[in-house]
Amino acid sequence: MRRPRQYFHQYFQRPFGAAFFVAGAAPHPGRPCSLPVSPGTIGLLGAINSANEGKMLELYHNGSSVCAAKVRVLLAEKNLEWTGHYLDVLAGDQFDPAYLKLNPKAVVPTLVHNDFVVTESTVICEYLDEVFPEAPLRPDRPAGRAQMRLWTKFVDEALHPAIVDITFVVSHRHTVMAKGEENTRRFIEDAPDHLSRKRRHGWIYKGVDSPAVRESVKSYSKALKQMNEALTDSLWLAGDSFSLADIGILPYVNRLHMLNMGSMWREHLPNVEDWFERVRARPSFSAGVEEPLPAASRRHLLKNGENG
Repeated sequence: MRRPRQYFHQYFQRPFGAAFFVAGAAPHPGRPCSLPVSPGTIGLLGAINSANEGKMLELYHNGSSVCAAKVRVLLAEKNLEWTGHYLDVLAGDQFDPAYLKLNPKAVVPTLVHNDFVVTESTVICEYLDEVFPEAPLRPDRPAGRAQMRLWTKFVDEALHPAIVDITFVVSHRHTVMAKGEENTRRFIEDAPDHLSRKRRHGWIYKGVDSPAVRESVKSYSKALKQMNEALTDSLWLAGDSFSLADIGILPYVNRLHMLNMGSMWREHLPNVEDWFERVRARPSFSAGVEEPLPAASRRHLLKNGENG
């Protein structure tokens, strides 16, 4: 059986670094590391609850992971100090036995708060907002919090699977196909089950006409229309304040933007466009989304998005 690290290297090579799961090469390939320019270097500007003083936050993450971006944006919004451990998912760092003890699913991000381990980005964000209540990112009223959670639930259940389909078809499939028919065939056959093989076959040979991708585009179209409606009477998705709802969906809208798919909202959903400009203007966007993204991954997404 092929080892995980060999599996990831077989289909993707640097400098284009883009792993099967919406992720890219690390600045220091092959080993966990801190980012050269990390939002974790931001000083702790706000007053931290005395019960939390001196507690260590560590984040295992990847620069182009949409899930990790959510957590980095939250950390920047709260001006929290944290130590970053960068996993090169292309090299298979997430399969390291030590990391699997923290996150048996072998995905990023993983938060370690002293000795307490938290996985799943949406759960991590709520955890951090509870533990560090300064600059709250959840609405005050129960109705607002319920609305916020409907958005984060929709992201987890619909948009995350959708962005895997879309990113692969628009961008990553070109990397696979460039390596020849034999590698492409093995990429499909190495999927863990029949449904996954069928999905990969559609990605490669049908592209945007793949049934899975058509459904994923429909999911995004639905989400963008719902966003536009929600933003008719408020600046943010769950009310008048920036919240976890906005943080949750931000990396997924930005991914469309990077893939040159902004036309899905730019001309006919003006509230979404205004919202996107507002979130991109926040310092946390640069710290949590733009700065950690490796330059090679950025070029790869933009280039293939333009060639679409």
